[in-house]
Amino acid sequence: MPTFHTNGIDLYYETVGQGEPVLLLHGLGSCAEDWALQIPALAQRYRVIAADMRGHGHSDKPHGPYSVAMMATDVLGLLDGLGIKSTHIIGLSMGGMIAFQLAVDHPDRVRSMVIVNSAPALVAQSFGEKLNIKQRLLLAQLFGPARTGRFLSKRLFPKPDQEFMRAQLIERWAKNDKDAYLASMRALIGWSVLDRVGSISCPVMVIAGDRDYTPLEAKRKYVALIPNAQLKVIEDSGHATPIDQADRFNACVLEFLSGVDGQANGQA
Repeated sequence: MPTFHTNGIDLYYETVGQGEPVLLLHGLGSCAEDWALQIPALAQRYRVIAADMRGHGHSDKPHGPYSVAMMATDVLGLLDGLGIKSTHIIGLSMGGMIAFQLAVDHPDRVRSMVIVNSAPALVAQSFGEKLNIKQRLLLAQLFGPARTGRFLSKRLFPKPDQEFMRAQLIERWAKNDKDAYLASMRALIGWSVLDRVGSISCPVMVIAGDRDYTPLEAKRKYVALIPNAQLKVIEDSGHATPIDQADRFNACVLEFLSGVDGQANGQA
């Protein structure tokens, strides 16, 4: 089982394919397995690296507190260990936050970003947002990852024909360590690099499921702050767009990456 020791922990990763590197960063409570529908498609053209973040999957689960900056440092160490100077990054939810942190702290290491149903901040602005965050945290504290997974599965995959997706999420979520899950969740709450996203110069594509938790307007606002960013809305999709609309998601990502590579080759 491939692991790399970085920032005091052993980080599990998988690597498939050849070519320019593409790093996949999963969401809260998830792991590298959730990119199963993307890895084969991307590996035909790229060297794909999928890692389990600290507290998740096969990676170490040290006691908290965690922070987004800490997780970004974990990833940076992995890139160093693999000899990767610069990489495309695809980040879902929490993974998108880690990507933003890397982009503002180490812009030379990020060739492009695909941000999926995420944001450069998780700071509650309204009473409703504060209540939602408190409810999510309380749910995890009282019932643990297993029951949280059962609750989230119905929100992420509400359709009758998505039963397999619900069952898979429930199974994987139940494997989470409760303390590590809570430490990861707390790392996100109140985090922000919103005031720094204007400095991001690499190409950015923000993918939004039209039924995602975060309002589309909120994504439009932060996309407008990033000089070289575009917004792509995928219809009939919730928060887990790479799973519930895998084919359309993969097509969007491959087209975007091809365009970035083409620009780089043209400049050369």
